[in-house]
Amino acid sequence: RFYPDFFGYMLIKIEDEIAASGEGASGQTELARSTLTEKFLVSFPTSLDEQRRIVAILDEAFAGLAVMRQHAEANLKNARALFDSHLNAIFSERGEGWLERRFGEICENLDSRRVPITKRDRNEGSIPYYGASGIVDYVEEYIFDENILLVSEDGANLIARTYPIAFSVSGKCWVNNHAHVVRFDEIATQKFVELYLNSISLEPFVSGMAQPKLNQKALNSIPIPLPDLRTQEKLVAAAYELISGVERLESLYRQKLAAIDELKQSILHRAFSGQLTGEAIAA
Repeated sequence: RFYPDFFGYMLIKIEDEIAASGEGASGQTELARSTLTEKFLVSFPTSLDEQRRIVAILDEAFAGLAVMRQHAEANLKNARALFDSHLNAIFSERGEGWLERRFGEICENLDSRRVPITKRDRNEGSIPYYGASGIVDYVEEYIFDENILLVSEDGANLIARTYPIAFSVSGKCWVNNHAHVVRFDEIATQKFVELYLNSISLEPFVSGMAQPKLNQKALNSIPIPLPDLRTQEKLVAAAYELISGVERLESLYRQKLAAIDELKQSILHRAFSGQLTGEAIAA
């Protein structure tokens, strides 16, 4: 017999193994009853009172871990918010000599050189193949070999902003028709514009809700605040120094989250290997 909450924790303990043993398509896996009853061995106490005691221990431990996870996730979010706040301050508190130019006036559009390749027609290689939100594959040949800025042309990310809208690329690459390709005279200007585009909402320039799209005309119309080149270089250097610090913080908090998950599994292992009780049998 099982105390219900104890049985629930038992299932959590073996859920990864259960998922790995299922058959069928992703999201529609099935687990044979014989596999469930014969493959998975878990130690448990026969006494319901002992099961209740272990559940109380697990409840307390997991409540503490939940608080730790909540704090780590908040710190992870705050690290990115710190960077976003810094960028907003840069672009909102414009100094003397800043000019506003249209995107299309400060760069050269290279969209006509893009070539999409279907998955079946790609030859595997080491050259990055870029789409709207970054690298989607690696191919054998390239069509660009220079410093360029890629800007998402379509996709839900234009609204969701899960990934950067603009990203700089240097060296050999292939780009499909889901990302605009532009060239700047100065790398500092390219980096500055990349940071600016990733700091603002592009919704006023995006058409279509079901299939969001930032066409070339709309992209070229975006107003860009620009200081002189020397100021651009200083602001870009300061921003990337902050990015480095934020990335270190994010890495630290992700490690903490991974450690919390490992500790959770360690506690469950102890609970179902007889280490929290003196009376255990295999099931």
